[in-house]
Amino acid sequence: MSMKVNKIASRLVLLTGALFILAGCSLLPKEEDALKPPLVKPVKENFELYEVKKGSIMRKVSAMATLRSSKTTNYFFKESGHRLAGLRVKSGDIVKQGDVLAELEQGDLETKIALQKLNLEKAQIAYTQVRMTSSSSEQELSIRLKAIDVEAAQLQLANLQAELAKTKLTAEAGGIVTYVTDAQQGNMVDAYSTLVVVSDPSKLQLFYEAPDSGTLTGIEVGMNVEVKFGSNGSVVPGKVLQTPSSAPRTDNKQIAERNAKTIIVGIPEGTAGAEIGASGDMTIIVEKRDNILIIPRTGLRSYLGRDYVQVLNGESRKEVDVEKGLVSATEVEIRTGLTEGQNVILNN
Repeated sequence: MSMKVNKIASRLVLLTGALFILAGCSLLPKEEDALKPPLVKPVKENFELYEVKKGSIMRKVSAMATLRSSKTTNYFFKESGHRLAGLRVKSGDIVKQGDVLAELEQGDLETKIALQKLNLEKAQIAYTQVRMTSSSSEQELSIRLKAIDVEAAQLQLANLQAELAKTKLTAEAGGIVTYVTDAQQGNMVDAYSTLVVVSDPSKLQLFYEAPDSGTLTGIEVGMNVEVKFGSNGSVVPGKVLQTPSSAPRTDNKQIAERNAKTIIVGIPEGTAGAEIGASGDMTIIVEKRDNILIIPRTGLRSYLGRDYVQVLNGESRKEVDVEKGLVSATEVEIRTGLTEGQNVILNN
């Protein structure tokens, strides 16, 4: 009897445990279905467009040039082996004809000249005396001998004065000193080495040295130039006088390299505000074309020598090869590849 009770009790325990397990499973949260991804509406690409149209385009060179004199004189000594006594002018000085610009050491030249003047005076007195005291038979010969003494003294004096003149550089004409060497007193002077430059302030020209020769491509002698001096100055007409291709030939490499990047522009004499060293804004229209297809430079694309644009084709881009013509700072001439009214996509 007890064994039967124990079996029944065991079965009740197992049944109770099973019920607890089933009850526990029913308490767990029900797994939710996976969410479907939201529908993303494609973003429409925004293009910056430019409608191809006809117009005018020009290429111009605008730069700030410096006024210099077209008439300058270089002053130098013609002999080496002398020491510099001093420079008598500085840059910016106004000089007149005959002013001393620089001097060499003179040694005792002035003393020798003073003594020679006395010798000349003595010879002249002796000449006068012989003319007054000689008899007629002796007069002709004696007078000639004394005359020779006078001539010799005059020649010696002239030679000494010429030596003195060589120690001084004097202005041949008036002007403004635009260059002075940095040589110091006591330095040895080389023959034909420029010490001072004097410029004529009434003969002014504009000089512009570009960063490279390519900047000046297309500029020719005789082209018109607009020039303006100062913020409130009026525009005055100018003319191109020299270009890299018209510059004089030279064996000096430094000068040749400078000429290859320089243009010279002439302006009217008496232009207000024009003076040596002043700056002027100049503009040269190198080339101009009218009634042509143009687009902004930002619309032209280039890759490995290929020029092309992107045009709007429906709602997408399409590449079109083009032939460019004149190019300005902001625009490009399109010779072939586009037609008026097409929409070009600008770079962004």
